[in-house]
Amino acid sequence: MPIVLHESPPPLTALPFDLEAAMQGISEWAACESPTWDAGAVDRMLDLASRDLAIAGAKIERLPGRMGLGSCVRARFGTAEDTPGILVLAHLDTVHPLGTRDRLPIRVEGDKLFGPGVCDMKGGTWLAVEALRVIHAAGLRTALPVTVLLTPDEEIGTPSTRDIIEAEARRHRIILVPEPGTPGDTPFGNLASGRYPVSRFTIRTTGRPSHAGAHLSAGRSAIREMCHQVLRIEDLSSESCTYSVGVIQGGEWANCVATTCDARILMSGARTEEERQAGIARLLALQPSSPDVALTITPTVMRPLWTPGEGCRQLVAHAQAICDTLGLATAAESGFGGSDGNFTGAMGIPTLDGLGVLGGGIHTLDEHLLVGSLLPRARLLAGLLLQLAVQPDAAQS
Repeated sequence: MPIVLHESPPPLTALPFDLEAAMQGISEWAACESPTWDAGAVDRMLDLASRDLAIAGAKIERLPGRMGLGSCVRARFGTAEDTPGILVLAHLDTVHPLGTRDRLPIRVEGDKLFGPGVCDMKGGTWLAVEALRVIHAAGLRTALPVTVLLTPDEEIGTPSTRDIIEAEARRHRIILVPEPGTPGDTPFGNLASGRYPVSRFTIRTTGRPSHAGAHLSAGRSAIREMCHQVLRIEDLSSESCTYSVGVIQGGEWANCVATTCDARILMSGARTEEERQAGIARLLALQPSSPDVALTITPTVMRPLWTPGEGCRQLVAHAQAICDTLGLATAAESGFGGSDGNFTGAMGIPTLDGLGVLGGGIHTLDEHLLVGSLLPRARLLAGLLLQLAVQPDAAQS
């Protein structure tokens, strides 16, 4: 097998993970709000993460941002930088605007830790950094060199960093992604060994302007046309493909019939490339409701279908073996909801996703993680980082 477990696994239960420290560290990261569109806020979050990575023993490199978005952090552990190893891939932008802490206070209620971004995905990313810190503080060494890549734009489809992710992934043999785990039949939950594709589009309707008071009937409202199209688009949803319109912007003056209206569409759920292409075709086939208005639909960023190959299946088996030593049970499945693991998995590089915390309410004012998932997930991450190795010249996906 090209991917193997180190022959002398350390006693993972003896690694000194501390639950209170984990809750405090994740809370500090959540308190540093980092909405994608605010590059300064994302960079402040990356400053905080860089500090924790440096404390953990990493060599830090900052990669400047572009497209008006935040920067990236690349942190390397180990001395053999040219040796293909493990890439921990994570993002630190969130969907929550500045000030969300006032409406979603960081707090603990029972087994739930609430806060903006605690589940997606600051909790899992903090655990990965902490696992590396604990490993090095204990005087242990990973079987392979480890790189951590933190990006600023996953929540909007990774438009500015996909090329960086793919270039870095090509220099590694294994990709670990601490996105949230998914509920399963056991308290530990499931991992992601594949992901369905996600496609984004912009739509513009164009009408005919007029004075909305004196000459209303002379105009053709782009906003009215968009309302028709939103209903048509979302009615296209089926078990094999779903469509959602999440943003609408149109018009400038209440006393003017709107000339243009723009919206953003998310299409997901297709389980095969054929289903995805059929879903795209259905969307692009839409027509304006009357000859007096125009409709334009444009594809923007896409996350490819990631179907697990042999290397991915080996990673799952090794994760299950580590969980067995910890007295845990887990499974892996292809998941809804895209991640940057779509890119690396589709490239054929063995990727294991969903390694982060369990929780719920993602992208809402109920976002939370389950405190009981912190230490088990931290120990699995530590086990994978410590024990995963690759036989020479192996490159199966």
